[in-house]
Amino acid sequence: MSPKETQLGEFPDIISIVRKSGSSFYWAMRLLPHQKRDAMFAIYAFCRNVDDIADGEDDPASKHAKLQQWRDEIDHLYDGNPNNLITNALAGPVETYGLAKADFAAVIDGMEMDAVDALRLQDMAELVLYCDRVACAVGRLSNAVFGLSGVQSNDLAKSLGEALQLTNILRDIYEDAERDHIYLPADLLARHGIVGASVNDIIEHPGIVEVCIELDRRAEDNYRKASSIIEQCDKNLIRPAIIMMKSYHQLLHLLECRGWERLDVPVKVSKIWKLLLTARILIFGN
Repeated sequence: MSPKETQLGEFPDIISIVRKSGSSFYWAMRLLPHQKRDAMFAIYAFCRNVDDIADGEDDPASKHAKLQQWRDEIDHLYDGNPNNLITNALAGPVETYGLAKADFAAVIDGMEMDAVDALRLQDMAELVLYCDRVACAVGRLSNAVFGLSGVQSNDLAKSLGEALQLTNILRDIYEDAERDHIYLPADLLARHGIVGASVNDIIEHPGIVEVCIELDRRAEDNYRKASSIIEQCDKNLIRPAIIMMKSYHQLLHLLECRGWERLDVPVKVSKIWKLLLTARILIFGN
């Protein structure tokens, strides 16, 4: 069987990686026809693997060495010689949907930014770059599978990817701080009087509320842009993107209701809400 004809039935471990993630991604992608669904599962398995390296317990040097191995493996994939389970599963989608090598490389670039003992972003430009690498690049790969292309694909990937990642950052401020990772850019922190570099200087400063409000507004603006682009698309092609957008937008609303003064209080969208959302989109399309 050629790579183009390969199905994930041959790669049950890929499906297991996605299912065990516990994310809304698994249920959203199950709405796709099997070939597109399998392509998305393979993309997700790649992203999950490199993310686990960046978030793991290894020292930074070991993490960077493992990520370099992934760079080499992506080279092998595009040379037609994939060597592991995930890149074998990606070989067909790369050929069928024209997935860009640069987007896989960008995801690895983003994981390298994460693979440090202590993370600080200097300015908003660096935050936008981080979002592009870890989220928008995945959006570009996803849109290629969904059937979008050109400016429409890139604009949706940029707006929705940044919205989702900012939502993640706002949700995880307290948890990320426990591992000495601060994704709130230093220039934005300074604008609200936060100039210390220590975790406590940052998350315990009263100015962090205004920092969160600014990032919240930026995320909301990106959700509006993404919704506007989606209105111009064939919604049957991008149902999973609609589910992801609405699920994460709901998460942002829950964070807003909780308030930015209570960063240590966890927030999540219920499974029932996600199931009802999926059913509604299946029936009504939005």
